[in-house]
Amino acid sequence: MQTKRNWRISRAKRLGENMKLISWNVNGLRACVQKNFMESFSKLNADMFCLQETKLQEGQIDLSLDGYYQYWNYAEKKGYSGTAIFTKLEPLHVTYGIGIEEHDKEGRVITLEYPEFFMITVYVPNSQNELTRLPYRMKWEADFLSYIKGLNEKKPVIFCGDLNVAHQEIDLKNPKTNHKNAGFTDEERACFTNIINSGFVDTFRYFYPDQTDIYSWWSYRFRAREKNAGWRIDYFCVSESLKGKLTDAKIHTDIFGSDHCPVELDINL
Repeated sequence: MQTKRNWRISRAKRLGENMKLISWNVNGLRACVQKNFMESFSKLNADMFCLQETKLQEGQIDLSLDGYYQYWNYAEKKGYSGTAIFTKLEPLHVTYGIGIEEHDKEGRVITLEYPEFFMITVYVPNSQNELTRLPYRMKWEADFLSYIKGLNEKKPVIFCGDLNVAHQEIDLKNPKTNHKNAGFTDEERACFTNIINSGFVDTFRYFYPDQTDIYSWWSYRFRAREKNAGWRIDYFCVSESLKGKLTDAKIHTDIFGSDHCPVELDINL
């Protein structure tokens, strides 16, 4: 069982107004804090701030975030994976993982339940070099899809995070040379298509179906970010029933501190 932590702060956001949601793979929160994380956090001023790849164990960081409830899910393996959600709106209930032991050792999912919806941060497993973890990834994809479909039968779902897949060719700079590489295999792309076909919306493509050259991750090698040779692998997805409440989606390519940048969803809840 992974460790959880929660701080309760008195001030809380109310439903029934436009909300800003942020997701960011920080690639090690302690390192990101040394690269102006708090400045970016304050600048974005989100109502919910979801993190992936925190690479932390309990007690390794102490963030003072006035006005936010904090929820953490740590991997059993030190310095690996991990997720967090900081929210101004106190949830009814919090779930860590998806209820399957082989997946839940890596701290990849946190679900907050609210009266009108579920909010999920997720860090999807990487298939790794030479696709050594692709078979496990396929099992994860099937189980996670089953999980969100089950929740969607109860109330609408918002999920966000590093999904470790570029869905379409316009979602990465060099689709031809990356075909069959981790994150752009036919199998991984088909899994994301299954999510869309199961009643979920890729919110960035909802607003910007033909937008090119906007990415959320760049390799640290070959000056990839400077050249904008990136991938869009960080997403906000929502249940189809929430489409009418969406107001905008953004990718904050101007914010540094990680090899990923934050992505945003604006929604009237």
